[in-house]
Amino acid sequence: MDTEIRIYTGGIIYAVICGDIDHHTAKGIRSDIDKAIIERDPKLLILDFSRVTFMDSSGIGLVMGRYRQMADRGGEVILTEVVGYIRKVFQLSGIDRLTKIVGDVSRYIGCEQRLDEEDIKEEKTDEAKAY
Repeated sequence: MDTEIRIYTGGIIYAVICGDIDHHTAKGIRSDIDKAIIERDPKLLILDFSRVTFMDSSGIGLVMGRYRQMADRGGEVILTEVVGYIRKVFQLSGIDRLTKIVGDVSRYIGCEQRLDEEDIKEEKTDEAKAY
């Protein structure tokens, strides 16, 4: 299980979840996303389900936990690329009343620039110099 974390300017984290979301993989996915949230303190977390091949109830817990974290920070969670049966699970669980489920996130990302590893290292260096 891999989670591809993309960082954008404007306080946006875009997490592409890959593979199965179940009891065995949810902890690693949570860890990857939580680490990014702690390091970046985003205003918007986008969870992309386009590469999810299976999801059980662990996926509900994954989304709910990230929703709580973002709400505590005054942020928002958006779910995207959610396929039929996963969308149905989210609707039955009520997650669709807490988060937006959208097909196209371009209006949320807009003109924000994706930061690569070098940009992130520069930011950390600049922050260290400020102290």
